[in-house]
Amino acid sequence: MKKLIYISMVASSLLVADSDMGLLQKQMNEQQAVIQKLLGKIEKLEQTSTQKDAPKKALVQEKKDTREYKHYSNRTKTFGQAAYLPDISVVGDMSYVSRDRKDGELQHLEVPGVAHGLLASHNHDGDSHSPYNANSGFNLNYAELGLSKSADPFFSFNSIFHFSESGVEIEELYFTTTALGYNTRVKGGKFNSDFGYLNNQHHHAWAFADMPLVYESFLGMHGINEKGLQLQWTAPTSNYLMFGLEVLQGENEQMFGNASIGNEENVIASSKDAPTLFIAYAKSSIDIKDTTILGGISYAKGTSRIDHSTDEENPHAFAGDSSIYGVDLTVKHFFDSYSSLTWQTEYLYRDMDGKQYSDINTTADAWTYDTASMNKKQGGIYSQLVYAPNKSWQMGIRYESILQNDIIKNNGAGGQPFSPDNLNKYSAMVEYYTSEFARLRLQYNHNKALYNEDGQRNDINSIILQANFAIGAHGAHSF
Repeated sequence: MKKLIYISMVASSLLVADSDMGLLQKQMNEQQAVIQKLLGKIEKLEQTSTQKDAPKKALVQEKKDTREYKHYSNRTKTFGQAAYLPDISVVGDMSYVSRDRKDGELQHLEVPGVAHGLLASHNHDGDSHSPYNANSGFNLNYAELGLSKSADPFFSFNSIFHFSESGVEIEELYFTTTALGYNTRVKGGKFNSDFGYLNNQHHHAWAFADMPLVYESFLGMHGINEKGLQLQWTAPTSNYLMFGLEVLQGENEQMFGNASIGNEENVIASSKDAPTLFIAYAKSSIDIKDTTILGGISYAKGTSRIDHSTDEENPHAFAGDSSIYGVDLTVKHFFDSYSSLTWQTEYLYRDMDGKQYSDINTTADAWTYDTASMNKKQGGIYSQLVYAPNKSWQMGIRYESILQNDIIKNNGAGGQPFSPDNLNKYSAMVEYYTSEFARLRLQYNHNKALYNEDGQRNDINSIILQANFAIGAHGAHSF
């Protein structure tokens, strides 16, 4: 820039060489002054530009230094555990129960031809089994510890540990991934099956203090809770539409099983190679203004090994193949953000075909027992209506029934089993939420489904006062 200005000045001098030297000198002085001003402005502009670029250059250098530091520190520093702590939650449930029958009497009651031990504690295979709200008076039903976290961008990991007075068990422990794409989800480990509507919900998510009669009778207190693999696909449609398949070990307490019955010297029924339980289902929902309708159909098929061969009273066992079908419908209408009315119903039907082993005598070296082919076709339903006027109160009624109880026994001694149908139960409840983490529930049950060993029906009236609390990071419940 300076050279250009000097060249211009020389050129101007040559052009005016024939002019008056005094005038030329004056013009040169004026141009010199102008040049000095221009040079000053140029220097000022250069300084301003340098100052503006300085922060950018500093930031670039800082990022470069940070990358180099992180690269070095990641190679040398210890693992940062705090950044990887899982979400932790604890749920506790307790109750006070009053019944018009003594606990000792309840141990001898059953739903004929379907299930026993639904109300009181009982012993099976040397272990004590207690349903929720088992005893009159105070019950510490359980504590549930949940741990969950995203393991990496591809997998999440969940675990739920169930604590009771009889011990600790892993209720659920599974991984989940959606990294396969195509609207698919894969789950593996031990988990509650998505069969039906209620099965995958934990006890504290139920609208009533106890499991519906048909669920507990057919599938046991824990429902289908198994080790295995689950695959689900959600259709890319405007309304929710999901299909699922599950391959499970097959160890349900009331209906499915694959272990041998007996011992090495006295094998009553041989074992089956797992997995032996296969489940398929489809679920869909639609929204009509402020009303959501969710429905589903489910099917499960597997081998059965029901072993009560060592029971003190009436030792028996069953081995065969079983199927269960389920249809569920839930309709929920929202009056506002906190007020709603929910109707929920499910129908389950099961078909169990195999052999029954009864009058098992285990005292001799060679066990003796009576064998008969048996087929059970049994169906049941529950239907409940729950109204929430606001976020603090909720109230509901529930009807339950084993509608069909057809049992056909061929050969063997003892004739046809006693199998009445229309085994009903009625419940009503009201609950109060102090917050979303604590609630108190008062429930009344009138149970007309239980019989004693003499075939006499025993109507049971129960009042349950339940308290349920949750702390920590607990995920939202499904619809």
